[in-house]
Amino acid sequence: MAKEDSIEMEGVIIDTLPNTMFRVELENGHVVTAHISGKMRKNYIRILTGDKVKVELTPYDLSKGRIVYRAR
Repeated sequence: MAKEDSIEMEGVIIDTLPNTMFRVELENGHVVTAHISGKMRKNYIRILTGDKVKVELTPYDLSKGRIVYRAR
């Protein structure tokens, strides 16, 4: 899948799940399950409940995503 095909949305972490998965409530009210991107994992960026994040969603499955940025 090309990077241009993904949909980027803002959201807030509402729950931490096992295996570095998170439940994210998007700004439109939908709740998705997301994992941390490889660059964030490599740089040891910590994510906590309540953090504002940017999530990449695929057009094929809008219930799963990848966290690509954590706002300060």
